[in-house]
Amino acid sequence: MRARVFQPLAGVAKGWGIRWLAALATVAVVSVLGAFTIRRALTSAAMLVERTPAALPGDGFTSGEFKLHSSASHDLSGLHVDVDDPHRASVESVSVNGDSAVISVRAGVLPGETTLHFAAPGFEPVQLKLQTTLDASDSVGDGTPDFLRLHDAADRAAFRGWFTLLAEAEYYRHQTLGEIDDCAALLRYAYREALRVHDSAWAKAVALPVAPSAGQIRQFQYPYTPLGAGLFRIREGSFAADDLNNGAFAQFADAETLWRRNSHFVGRDIARARPGDLLFFRQEGHNFPFHAMIFLGPSQIESESGGEPLVIYHTGPIGKSPGELRRPTLAQLMNFPDPRWRPVPSNPSFLGVYRWNILRGTD
Repeated sequence: MRARVFQPLAGVAKGWGIRWLAALATVAVVSVLGAFTIRRALTSAAMLVERTPAALPGDGFTSGEFKLHSSASHDLSGLHVDVDDPHRASVESVSVNGDSAVISVRAGVLPGETTLHFAAPGFEPVQLKLQTTLDASDSVGDGTPDFLRLHDAADRAAFRGWFTLLAEAEYYRHQTLGEIDDCAALLRYAYREALRVHDSAWAKAVALPVAPSAGQIRQFQYPYTPLGAGLFRIREGSFAADDLNNGAFAQFADAETLWRRNSHFVGRDIARARPGDLLFFRQEGHNFPFHAMIFLGPSQIESESGGEPLVIYHTGPIGKSPGELRRPTLAQLMNFPDPRWRPVPSNPSFLGVYRWNILRGTD
């Protein structure tokens, strides 16, 4: 009888034991999975970088794509990319899609090595070396290296805007800069300053009378090019790598050199002139026969001018006088009392409309 009484109880105990073992096993599995998940969440993932190409030509134009992937399928949101030397490379765009990203990097014109820094929340930072190589090409054969030619239409428009604004701003100064003592000096000044980094310190130094509307030139900034401060070609011939160090370029160039070596012919019809183009004259019998003027187009400073096209130039010394800056309208120049200074095809002293070599392009 006792055996019969306790047999059901033994079966019940056995059933509860099996259930408890199953429950304990489930808890153990959940604990292991939870610990794995927590550990995975707390562990910094790695960014795996695949870069193409390994090097970029220093032409200020070519772009390369860098692809990133998360080693643990973590989201790359918040990815930030910096470049140590913006004159060797710059970040054009960063596109993130979940656990992968594509970064477009544009080459500068300075050859050499720079470092890219990749950082995103939850990831170990990554550094990557990028090499840019010298681009010694001269696709036109005019002596100007391709790395100086402004490849992008927006850069060419920005240069024109800055070049003409800086030249016209000198007209409004009570006293011109000491370096501007003739027509070529005005061209050199406006050209050089148009290519600088236009930050607040620069703006304070030049004291422009109006806020500029031109954008920044992205391709390069003076003097951060393989030529350094030597902007102007002063020797005949096409560009070659040796020209970086053999004196083919200089900071100074007279009007004749700017005409022969640094600009190209557009035409003798003044209607073809665009803001920032140059008008060259040759007056035989003068000690300095070559003379240059800048075609401004409509004033960027004087709204009352009504949009009439203007020209600006420095006369150079006149007798014992140091000369002066003049800014006539194009109509006034076309009817100048001395016909030798009229920019018309019938004037043999008018060499024509010229354009800076760095502006050679489709526009």
